[in-house]
Amino acid sequence: MKVVVFDTNVLLDLFVFNDFRALHLKQALIEGKLDALATPITLAEFADVIARPLFSLDEAQQKQIYLQWQNLARVMDEPSLSKAPWTCNDPDDQIFLDLAYTARPCALISKDNEVLRFANKAATEQVLITADYTVFDL
Repeated sequence: MKVVVFDTNVLLDLFVFNDFRALHLKQALIEGKLDALATPITLAEFADVIARPLFSLDEAQQKQIYLQWQNLARVMDEPSLSKAPWTCNDPDDQIFLDLAYTARPCALISKDNEVLRFANKAATEQVLITADYTVFDL
């Protein structure tokens, strides 16, 4: 089973926008073909983001989306994470790097340039950082 960390912006494509480019990833999650990781902090960030007025989701929709992701993810506690050797300028993004580094070999799928800039360094540590939704042969 492939281990993956989804950045919040990718989770939006999976669960809010139902982006056609990400539907195969969502289906693979549902079918248990991916071991998707989260932490209480990443779950809280996702809940905060989907609650923003920009997305026009009522509380019931937010809860349904949040619970769907939470139930599909394997949640790891932050104290158990190893610190990644790359430090992100945005502390909200560092948790995703640490999570992927801890779970290596692992893929971190993100559209955030602040995260993507570590792709070459991370590859030497068995962490694939990419924006490519077709990274897995599913």
